Amino acid sequence: MIIDFTVENWMSFKDEVSFSMIASRERQHNERVPKIKKHQMRLLPISAIYGGNASGKSNFVKAIRFAQKLIVDGTGLDKPIPCEPFILDEDSTGKPCSFKFTLLIDGNVYEFGFSVTRKSVIEEKLVQISSTSEKTLYQRTGDKIKWDRSLEKDDFLKFAFRGTDHNQLFLTNSVSQKVENFRSVYDWFKDQLVTIEPTSRFANFELLTNKNSPISDPVNQVLSHIDTGINRLGTQDINLENFPESLLKDIREDLDEKHLAELTNEKERIIFQIEDGDLKAKRLIAYHPKQDGSEIPFDMDQVSDGSKRVVDLLPAFVSLARPDSNKVYIIDELDRSLHTILLRELLEAYLLSCNPESRSQLIFTTHDVLLMDQNLLRRDEMWVAEKNSEFTSNLISFAEYKDIRNDKDIRKSYLQGRFGGIPRILLGNSLQDSSDCCHKSEK
Repeated sequence: MIIDFTVENWMSFKDEVSFSMIASRERQHNERVPKIKKHQMRLLPISAIYGGNASGKSNFVKAIRFAQKLIVDGTGLDKPIPCEPFILDEDSTGKPCSFKFTLLIDGNVYEFGFSVTRKSVIEEKLVQISSTSEKTLYQRTGDKIKWDRSLEKDDFLKFAFRGTDHNQLFLTNSVSQKVENFRSVYDWFKDQLVTIEPTSRFANFELLTNKNSPISDPVNQVLSHIDTGINRLGTQDINLENFPESLLKDIREDLDEKHLAELTNEKERIIFQIEDGDLKAKRLIAYHPKQDGSEIPFDMDQVSDGSKRVVDLLPAFVSLARPDSNKVYIIDELDRSLHTILLRELLEAYLLSCNPESRSQLIFTTHDVLLMDQNLLRRDEMWVAEKNSEFTSNLISFAEYKDIRNDKDIRKSYLQGRFGGIPRILLGNSLQDSSDCCHKSEK
């Protein structure tokens, strides 16, 4: 679970900005807030980030996505680190981008942070936190590193660090070198954290159609009950002659019996897999009911954008609601192509599954102010992203506004601009003036 996340000098976030999932003392919806008794804390299962266009919502998600990708995939040999500092201030462009996570992993709390420029890792630090103390497992500054006393005599750790390139995180390289000391932190970013962008397609779509998958039946059951017109999802074999031999050769070399390859475009989604030693290709299709009770297959390009978005997001909601789930989903523009009522139903269904023992989390950005409702979300579960006059982004929790009562219609106050996070529109007669200019130019 995410306890908190801090970012500085990343895209529109010039100054240090912190985002917290620690529950406040608020009592509303208390029955669904996970309790971490070992560390005497309560963590929120959900957070919504509102804000106007270009306020920084997507940049916040991109910050987490960047950190995850750098940790999991690393940086190629002699390749630049693709960090994006705040560019509207000359001093900031030369400073490193900084990221820090505090995480609950298998009952333990870790703080992992790093600062990078396009050339190199400037700082990196991993701390293990208990209810009474903090242990800095390692702290890297450039090409030097300090170890906790319990690790100082581990020669293999020192060897692994010496082999860490200047543009590579030690956490990443340590795992590639088979170091197990910090693997749980790396694995959290690899396996538990999932970021979904507005145009993302759900990865591993074979989970939607494989009858042995734990989410296949629940997804199909929900699909048939939410007025998408889809009865169920399935696959359809594709003739391999439709693909270039060079592509098939590369796929065969990379695949084994346990793995899949996926091709995705606007029209269809295709998976390749090895079955009984042969390469197979299949496309995702949706079965719609006919008036006589039978079914007819639809290619995904025949399905509406809203239904495609439902197909992409349902696996996330089904996964989150599983009692044993410890996934953290971060979804940018959750409301994209979705009706408000459907989206609210999905959120309510997830929140009904949450309880003090839950360990899953959903963080999303949205423009849908109809979701800004205290009957749905707590005040500490609602945030606003906004830019100031210098075009730097900030995040503000509604919990910081002390005058918001539990029974207050905060949607109205938000739209009136009392909490910030709405577009500053100075359109006036601009459209009319531009129209007049065009009219004059035509003459």
